[in-house]
Amino acid sequence: MDEGVDVKSLFLFFFSPQVLLLACAEDLECVPGFQQKVFYIEKPFEFTEDQLVLNLKFDDCKGNNKLNFEVSNPDFAVELDGNLVALKNVSEVGKALFVHARSEHAEDMAEIFILEASEKRGALKEILKIEGNLGIPRQKRAILAAPILIPENQRPPFPRSVGKVIRSEGTEGVKFRLSGKGVDQDPRGIFRINEMNGDVSVTRSLDREAIANYELEVEVVDTNGKTIDGPVRLEIAVIDQNDNRPMFKEGPYVGHVMEGSATGTTVMRMAAFDADDASTENAQLRYNILRQTPTKPSPNMFYIDPEKGDIVTVVSPALLDRETMESPKYELVVEAKDMGGMDVGLTGTATATILIDDKNDHAPEFTKKEFQATVKEGVTGVIVNLTVGDRDDPATGAWRAVYSIINGNPGQSFEIHTNPQTNEGMLSVVKPLDYEISAFHTLLIKVENEDPLIPDIAYGPSSTATVQITVEDVNEGPVFHPNPMAVTKQENIPVGSVVLTLNATDPDTLQHQTIRYSVYKDPAGWLEINPTNGTVGTTAVLDRESPFVHNNIYTALFLAIDSGNPPATGTGTLHITLEDVNDNVPSLYPTLAKVCDDAKDLRVVVLGASDKDLHPNTDPFKFELSKQSGPEKLWRINRLNNTHAQVILLQNLKKANYNIPISVTDSGKPPLTNTTELRLQVCTCKKSKMDCSATDALHISLTLILLSLLSLFCKE
Repeated sequence: MDEGVDVKSLFLFFFSPQVLLLACAEDLECVPGFQQKVFYIEKPFEFTEDQLVLNLKFDDCKGNNKLNFEVSNPDFAVELDGNLVALKNVSEVGKALFVHARSEHAEDMAEIFILEASEKRGALKEILKIEGNLGIPRQKRAILAAPILIPENQRPPFPRSVGKVIRSEGTEGVKFRLSGKGVDQDPRGIFRINEMNGDVSVTRSLDREAIANYELEVEVVDTNGKTIDGPVRLEIAVIDQNDNRPMFKEGPYVGHVMEGSATGTTVMRMAAFDADDASTENAQLRYNILRQTPTKPSPNMFYIDPEKGDIVTVVSPALLDRETMESPKYELVVEAKDMGGMDVGLTGTATATILIDDKNDHAPEFTKKEFQATVKEGVTGVIVNLTVGDRDDPATGAWRAVYSIINGNPGQSFEIHTNPQTNEGMLSVVKPLDYEISAFHTLLIKVENEDPLIPDIAYGPSSTATVQITVEDVNEGPVFHPNPMAVTKQENIPVGSVVLTLNATDPDTLQHQTIRYSVYKDPAGWLEINPTNGTVGTTAVLDRESPFVHNNIYTALFLAIDSGNPPATGTGTLHITLEDVNDNVPSLYPTLAKVCDDAKDLRVVVLGASDKDLHPNTDPFKFELSKQSGPEKLWRINRLNNTHAQVILLQNLKKANYNIPISVTDSGKPPLTNTTELRLQVCTCKKSKMDCSATDALHISLTLILLSLLSLFCKE
């Protein structure tokens, strides 16, 4: 640091009105408002009455008609000549004073920051944001670039001079050059320097919230652009003005508080944001509740901490009763004001919604002590809806009811469920009731909430109710025992045979009714029933092979009809398992075969046999050729297995049609035999084509007849 310069001298130099006026540069033309908007003064031990603090210059450029000053601290006032004076001895002032001036044609505000002696050096560095020894180089420099302070939001005209760079060795034959962000770097063109005299000017209004500090470099160059001195840092600080309102950015703001909460319970926090300088009162916020809706039971249900923004309850727990409130929702209009809440501060508002949450402090109660219900025997479903009242919030488990049957339901014939829309208890019969067993039922029902009650509340007598249920007698249909009924019979039993006797009883034992029987469904028409005693007999032969028999079982349905008015009917099912007898002859397949007259393979055809009966009345089958007539045998049959045999020619035959009688016998006792003619066509085969036309063919039977006649003739 240069010899003879100390911190106090520098502070007084940079913050003297003369330097500030130089930094702010008075307009060449008249600009309405304070000619200097920001002041820094050292706090004295005490401001004494009538003491001149400083002089404020306000000019509306039209004669200052009806000029009026207003000071944020009522212990100070501004006289018409602009002198700020203390009205009494004042020792505690705060960190700043704000002066608002208004005339017929203009208004403006000036800020006076009051610094402690111990804050002088720190405040200078904080405001100017400069490093080192308050921006004063340790070594001697030819360029003196003092920090420049520029209030934001200056009014036109522009450009306006804001400071000056000095060269100790004179400016003749040299030029000043300015560079950096705001000059030749984005945002470009904000600052410029007079090349000849070092006068620094700003070309437009500045916004501290966009850029708070500019770090530029200034150097001295010769006429050829060669640097002679520098570069030296030039610090420009934008001085904050209170030009931003507090804003609530995190809405919507919704808080919850349980009913009955203790006084002072924190509900929620409201936090606003102010874009102004947080180190000044421009961004020092204070909170206040402007309006509460609704205003009952108290217009002041809540309080907000003016500094923190915490909203707390201020009424007694008894007033915070959800069930007695006009509405469980409160809306608070909350204001945030900067300047520490002073009248000159800017404001922003937001709405806080506070919901009073329900707790289970009311037990559900039945609307009456006893309910009545009537149900017909044999019927299931809902028989009665039980109604309850509950003063708690319907949207919560403190209101939703849970019902239970605590007595009178040993057979579990009843169930009760909650209707989710109405909260009623729907009592249902789930197992059909029998009038003959019990004509009356008494149930004891209990109702509770999904959520438990609070400790000092209990379920009372009104949380239980009695349900009296009357069962009505109906004419029930007779019941078969057993059902279905099963019996085994051999097929082909004689017509009129007894199958079994059905047994049906009437559940209405108190009515002493008679029962008559009838056939309901008899697909094959084989059965009849005695209408009085229920004996089932046959009216036709039972055939196991009938298409009405499935898996050897024939099924028929019978009715039992009582003598009630109207009569009631019961249905019984009869399953008859039919045992097989050998009553079906075997059948042969195929019955047609073809062979070429010059065939080398004389195995003509493989024959199969089938039988509708069951084993052992079917295979193994016995295959035989009927006796062959004529001088020589033409074919034979060979057994292949239990169900198949093969026909083989013994020689090639001429083209003709031949009928070969073949008998098949099953293994039943007694066995049954069936004779079937196999038609054999001997055809002419040429070039893989078979010609079986019988135009010139003789039937083998005719040939055999002629041979027989010839034989007889020869014998004579």
